[in-house]
Amino acid sequence: MKKLLLLFSFCFVLMNLAIAQPTGKKTFHADNRVRLKSGIVEGGADAAGIKYFKGIPFAAPPVDELRWKAPAPVAAWTGIKKCTEFGPSPMQGSPSPFGPWTEEFLIPKEPISEDCLYLNVWTASTSSRSKKPVVVWIYGGGFGSGGTGVPIYDGAATAAKGIVFVSMNYRVGVFGFLAHPELTKESGHNASGNYGLMDQIAALKWVKENIAAFGGDPGNVTIAGQSAGSMSVNCLVASPLAKGLFNKAIAESGAMMVPGSARGNVPLQKAEESGASWVGKFGNASIAAARKLSADEVLKKGGFQAGPIIDGYVLPQAVSKIFADGNANDVVLLTGWNEADGVMFGQPKNAADFRKQLVQEFPKDSAAALEFYPASTDEAAANSQANISRDRIFGVQNYAWAKWQSEAGKKVYVYRFARKVPATGEYVKYGAFHTGEVPYVYDNLKFSKRPSVAADHALAKNMAAYWANFILTGNPNGNGLDEWPNFTAANKSVRFFDAKSTVQQLPDAGALDLIYRTMQIK
Repeated sequence: MKKLLLLFSFCFVLMNLAIAQPTGKKTFHADNRVRLKSGIVEGGADAAGIKYFKGIPFAAPPVDELRWKAPAPVAAWTGIKKCTEFGPSPMQGSPSPFGPWTEEFLIPKEPISEDCLYLNVWTASTSSRSKKPVVVWIYGGGFGSGGTGVPIYDGAATAAKGIVFVSMNYRVGVFGFLAHPELTKESGHNASGNYGLMDQIAALKWVKENIAAFGGDPGNVTIAGQSAGSMSVNCLVASPLAKGLFNKAIAESGAMMVPGSARGNVPLQKAEESGASWVGKFGNASIAAARKLSADEVLKKGGFQAGPIIDGYVLPQAVSKIFADGNANDVVLLTGWNEADGVMFGQPKNAADFRKQLVQEFPKDSAAALEFYPASTDEAAANSQANISRDRIFGVQNYAWAKWQSEAGKKVYVYRFARKVPATGEYVKYGAFHTGEVPYVYDNLKFSKRPSVAADHALAKNMAAYWANFILTGNPNGNGLDEWPNFTAANKSVRFFDAKSTVQQLPDAGALDLIYRTMQIK
């Protein structure tokens, strides 16, 4: 009997080692368990055999005394952590459809919590020796909202293409970007404010240490993002703290490359002054007291403009300066923006008022500005205002990055998403709207509530194939796809994605050059 008990115990130990051991041929047990640095996680699998692990903690909960601090290491756990549901979205207001963005573009209504530093993995691998390329998705939301639980960010379709797909939460709003003299003093590196970016870097370090257990290659990582996520990609490529964590970048509608832009050019001292003023709303200027407030109390104060700052640590200088000095991390780049990326609220100006605006804003180049943005009628002026909004906020930033990349002798591929996303009712007017490309490039039209037709599904297949090729090899071409030429300052070749995909010379390069010159001297 004693021998049988010993034999049973020995077999039990072997079974658990087989489940937990990440370095053997079979990483995944039949019940989808994987050993990480911090403990064992158990995920699930869909009908197609794609394995998913949702809500994996990659850092300690940034609450109480850890509020407004760099992410701390996650505490190891014993036993098996069930990871089949998304972790809470970062602290923010309750999501509600607005503009062109319906439910599938928004986070779930719950859970939303300050305890939000979780990530998700989708993989088709069954072996830690697979060394599949990895893409890490960074969501948008103006640095004030967003999360990974958005339906169109699902990673299964990308994983089916031989890629390990990762998405991670990062702190947004005042929780992610508050700078303050007290926070700077206590930090240990004389900086404060870029906690959301530090969360992203912590997640990328987690990928470096753990992704092999899911069949991923830690040496072949693409960071990808849209809007504020794309700006984050730009910041990560600029940050010395992210060196060696990725080798490719996808930036959709957003960057901080133009010096005259407020984004990414707020110095630490100014951000500290704004932060001290904001904390003063609570009747005191003490960070210790503010840390004792509930997350709801902090959120309800509102009025905080979140975004990356020049903190001297995560971003030693303005992003544009880091690139200009040749100090950015080396990547191959795929970047672009949408035909209707312009974000406008309220009524446009009439033709006469818009013409006056252009003359004031482009005093030395008003004739050229009126040529690029005609305003002969109110209708033409309204269209031009949407276009100049697109070009100022997004187009010029990604265009400037593409030009810099090319002039530095690095490869870059540029796109323009021009498909008017199918819609009904009031949504028809939005066309190729901001974020509209995301369900296409990650082959997730099945989550879209728009009345897609055959042309949309063909376009999604086409775009997703280009994106997958880039993640796999650093080149979007291959597998019988039409050639997508490398962008250069001379050829300005851009692939336009519409019902039909074509290569064109960027038609509004002159307008973007004009805006760039103007923003340079502000």
